[in-house]
Amino acid sequence: MIDTRSVSPDDWRIWRELRLEALADAPYAFASRLEDWQGDGDREERWRARLSIPGSCNVLAESDGRSVGMVSGFPGSEEGVVELGTLWVERMARGRGVGDRLVRAIERWAGQVRARTLLLTVSPTNEHAIALYRRHGFDDAGRSEDPRAPEWGANMMAKTLR
Repeated sequence: MIDTRSVSPDDWRIWRELRLEALADAPYAFASRLEDWQGDGDREERWRARLSIPGSCNVLAESDGRSVGMVSGFPGSEEGVVELGTLWVERMARGRGVGDRLVRAIERWAGQVRARTLLLTVSPTNEHAIALYRRHGFDDAGRSEDPRAPEWGANMMAKTLR
């Protein structure tokens, strides 16, 4: 059984473990780089700050008492828009509906904050993620150049919420 739960800054160790695993497993999927979060970047206060972004929602997926996936929701740059990001599912849990549960968790949060649009960026080569988002009603919404990693580039996808 897959369960999801919101996390707080006090859960930073669990979040850290999964995030570092995600960045190592799928560097093509994220604008952040593993090396940015290692060494001097791997500090408790930095992880806590990441989980304390005002207005954000951070969710873990768990199976048999073990964390197997993660996702975040962030306030967007425009009123009524929120963003989905940081979605990752560990390899052994893929194909079991974990990604679906994580997307739905952020959709629920978006509804709670009365967002009208849920926006995300995804690498154009990440076909599995694109298929997941399409399954949940996301449509193409142009191209984004991420200022944190301009060489990365990404497709934007959006979903209008009820």
